[in-house]
Amino acid sequence: MKIDSPRIPNDLPTMNFQDIFYQEEPELNMCVIYDSFFSNEVLPRVRLSNMSIVNCNFNNTNFSNIDITDVIFENCDFSNANLRSSSIHRVVFKNCKLLGLDFTDSRFGNVEFDNSLLNLAAFGNSKLEKVKFQDTSLVSSDFYDCKFKNVEFRLCNINSANFEQTSLKGIDISNSTFESLTVSLEDLKGCKVNSNQAIQFASLLGLVITD
Repeated sequence: MKIDSPRIPNDLPTMNFQDIFYQEEPELNMCVIYDSFFSNEVLPRVRLSNMSIVNCNFNNTNFSNIDITDVIFENCDFSNANLRSSSIHRVVFKNCKLLGLDFTDSRFGNVEFDNSLLNLAAFGNSKLEKVKFQDTSLVSSDFYDCKFKNVEFRLCNINSANFEQTSLKGIDISNSTFESLTVSLEDLKGCKVNSNQAIQFASLLGLVITD
């Protein structure tokens, strides 16, 4: 699946994330940010666009209703941050720590999570279109009642993830790993799995395979 990359110009000026407090509106764009510490803040309705953000710490920060477009996050920590009701388009999270991040009621389009930690992350009631999870840990993550369209899980750990009320039709999890999942039989229809996973699902359903 091809997804659209963030549109970020070259030769952008460097800023600090704290500079957002000096803007007329809570927004930053057309810049590069390195090594900013922005933890435990409350700043809803932020807008970020056309920028790179590297080695920054946003853990426990409330970014609810954030709008992120054309942004690359690299080596950033969003652990336990609140991004509920966010709009995230043409965004890459690379080597990021997103432990327990709250993405509930959000909209994703052309988003890539690459080599990142998303354990215990909450995506409930979100819409994901053209989203790729690559080499990412999603242990005990929550995808309750999500809408998936062109979503890929490649080489991910999805153990104990919750897909209740979320159709996995057309979703390929065959090269990802898990010991158990929370998912209904109806929502599994059309999901692409490998033969070992098929046996796992059979045992979860209480079937006894004799050969």
